[in-house]
Amino acid sequence: MSPILYSFRRCPYAMRARLALTSAQIRVELREILLRDKAPEFLAISPSATVPCLQVGDLIVDESLDIMIWTLSQADPEGLLDMPDVGYDIIKVFDGPFKTGLDRYKYHTRYQGAVREDERAAAAAHLWDLDARLKGQAWLFGDRPTLTDLAVLPFVRQFAFTDKAWFDAQNWRHVHAWLEAFLTSDRFGQIMTKYPKWVLGDAPEYFGNPLSTAE
Repeated sequence: MSPILYSFRRCPYAMRARLALTSAQIRVELREILLRDKAPEFLAISPSATVPCLQVGDLIVDESLDIMIWTLSQADPEGLLDMPDVGYDIIKVFDGPFKTGLDRYKYHTRYQGAVREDERAAAAAHLWDLDARLKGQAWLFGDRPTLTDLAVLPFVRQFAFTDKAWFDAQNWRHVHAWLEAFLTSDRFGQIMTKYPKWVLGDAPEYFGNPLSTAE
């Protein structure tokens, strides 16, 4: 029986999970969840009630980075886990201060006292660091992607498309090239396939390599 992934197509956290599953060539049953109308079966197994949530038998993995690491521990043909320890520090920054600024920039009306331009600037400061790191190389640690690239790119994408004209006007030449390579890749196309909302009793929908499953 295939593992089950509860997902939402546009959620950057869920994108992370699908990116890892694609790389590991693991097939899952994908259950598309609407965030405004979450299926009770999903709520019954997800401790956080958020996507993504991976169910493998009795095992429930409920955090996106944990799903990535678990998945790649099953199979890592691209060597995504082969990276310096600083890669985890970068992920921590983008999961923390960058994501805080991104949320308060994108959804500033939800946060009392948030000034959109200030929140954008706070998040953007971290992109200058990435731009410097990407100078002279296609990916954060050289000529191939690692876990860090795939964990961070969905959030940089979300930031970019909050105001794409403004983003494109910034002097982040290396970040622009890095993001564009991701957005135009077969990898990104594979993870953005549309699935109908999952309802109990529906015929299963599958995501990933049909020849590979995780027990």
